[in-house]
Order: sequence, then structure tokens, then C-alpha cells
Amino acid sequence: MAGTRPQRTDALKNREAILQVAHDAFAENPDTSLNSIAKRAGVGPGTLYRHFPTREVLMLEVYRRDIGLLVASVPDLLATREPLDALRRWFTDLASYARIKHGVGEALNSAAAQAVVSESWPPVSAAVGRLLDACERAGEIRPGIDPVDVIMLLSCLWRTPATPEGAVRAERLMELAIQGFRP
Repeated sequence: MAGTRPQRTDALKNREAILQVAHDAFAENPDTSLNSIAKRAGVGPGTLYRHFPTREVLMLEVYRRDIGLLVASVPDLLATREPLDALRRWFTDLASYARIKHGVGEALNSAAAQAVVSESWPPVSAAVGRLLDACERAGEIRPGIDPVDVIMLLSCLWRTPATPEGAVRAERLMELAIQGFRP
């Protein structure tokens, strides 16, 4: 666009630092103050508000960034793990991201939030499709499993509590689902 200057390197670093700190802070406590996020990120409140003028904008950017990182992780997972193990790891990570999203609840109920969540469906379902294709080629699952069905089925993972007991339950639930995917 004419008249739009690219962000300075330090501004991009500040933005990334804020997003990472906000991700961690919201995972710890969805009610974390923006001022405490700025402080933990090593920036002033004005810098945070220049990048993210409202709490909702910050939360949505954290969600968008997390989903982008998760989708981008598929090639590395498939290069370093067996396909079914990659699928397990990916869904465990997705559950972690989704717990954060559910933890911020009300902030993600606006029209803007629903647009961000809706825009994440195509890349997420494509990533799941890629994982399922790799599992199918390896003979670990039966052919023709729909990625959206798998996402809906495994959505139970992010409804388990973020406790040791919840992790055990999530693992059991994932294994039950995977048994249903087998040839």
C-alpha cells in the first residue's frame, strides 16, 4: 500500500515479545492485566497499546499467532516423528492452545473473535488432513477419515482440565479415538 511504512525491527521485536509473554500470561491466568504483560515483555504500556489497543485485540492476535505456529509445525513433526505420533503431538498442542482460547472465554465471543476463529478453520483442517494423509500412507489409519470430523471428535481434549489427571484423561480419550481410526 502506498504510504504504509514497514515496521522497524525494534517494533517487530517488541510485538513478538508482547505476543509471547501474553500467550504465557493468558495460559497462567486469563485475567492477567495488560500492564503486567507489558512489564513482563520489557516494554512500556504505551508500546503495548500502540500494537494492541484493546485486550480483545491482543487476545485475538495471540490466538491467531498460536494457530499459525501450530499449523506451521506439521512439516517438522512429520519429518521428526512417525505419522501417528506426529498426529498425537499435534492434537496435544492444539488442545493446549484451545484451552487458552476457552480460558479467555467472553473476550472471544465478539464478531471480530468469531471471524478470527472462523478464519483458522481452513488452515487447521488442512493441517489435520496432512497428518491424516501421512498416517494413512503409513497404514496406521483407515482411508477416508474427514479432518473436520477428527477435530470435532478430539475437541474433548481441550475440555479436560490442565492438571496431571486431566492429561491422563486426555491421553486416554485420544487413544480411544485413534483406535477408531485404525484399519
